[in-house]
Amino acid sequence: MKLLPVFLFLIICSLSLRAQHSDDSENHKKLNAWQDSLKSLSFQIYNNNTEPERYNASFTFIKTLVSALKTPNSFHFSFDSLKAISIQSPPDKTFRIFSWYVMNNDGSYRYYGTIQINNPDGKLEMFPLIDHTSEIKNPSDTVTSNEKWYGAQYYKIIPVTSNVKTPYYILLGLKGNTIRSNKKVIEILHFNAAKPVLGMSVFDSDKNKPVKKRVIFEYTRKASMVLNYDPITTTIIFDHLAPPDPNLEGKYDTYGPDFSYDGYKLSNGRLKFASDLKLENPPTNKDELFNDPKKLRGVAAGKQ
Repeated sequence: MKLLPVFLFLIICSLSLRAQHSDDSENHKKLNAWQDSLKSLSFQIYNNNTEPERYNASFTFIKTLVSALKTPNSFHFSFDSLKAISIQSPPDKTFRIFSWYVMNNDGSYRYYGTIQINNPDGKLEMFPLIDHTSEIKNPSDTVTSNEKWYGAQYYKIIPVTSNVKTPYYILLGLKGNTIRSNKKVIEILHFNAAKPVLGMSVFDSDKNKPVKKRVIFEYTRKASMVLNYDPITTTIIFDHLAPPDPNLEGKYDTYGPDFSYDGYKLSNGRLKFASDLKLENPPTNKDELFNDPKKLRGVAAGKQ
């Protein structure tokens, strides 16, 4: 008789675990079904022939993604079949960012995205990223919210949590610009009162220039640009961009790499500019995959 409460407790625990496992299995099936729909829509975003069709696919993708993320504990579902959509998380897995773009007929781009928070109770908390690029007149010196986003497709997140009053995350992003030029972005994300804030004065230059809140590179679409992070040296490394002729100084749609490298060294919570870095193994251009629609179409087509 003394053992009866123990047996009852074990039975209740066993039934609870079985119910939880059944719920998890059912949620996983739902998310797989949502993923199949999202995969088809992402293919249409990059492959439909007309601009309205691409935008319609993106709008449907947004509604479908929101429905999928409403599934309990959706944060732990990787969506690893969505090869053409960038999904990035920091090592601490506190959030993740979905980002993608629609290409316009004139060669320009509009960006879309959302930040999903990893809630312990499994409920959905997300912050849509709304592209306001054309309205941000001085993006290097502007702090924005998620609702007035300097759009980009992010491919790397680097946390900065030591020697800082406010922990923040460095986002490396690609940003198609016009028919003549592309851009890349070093964005800074932190959370204030649990809401995302984009842009922060953490960049130190050695040229007595104003401290930037984000860094933007523009270069010709005929070239590729390296922008990556080396965790060994804690440095963001990038190609030094220069015009092909001194007479084209300031015409950034003609700029390209000159086979030297600069960087921002992470030190005491600041990003300190360093020029003419000596690299034993130069970084690669793998992140260019997200910036070239032709490459994206190949990936999407290969996964259908």
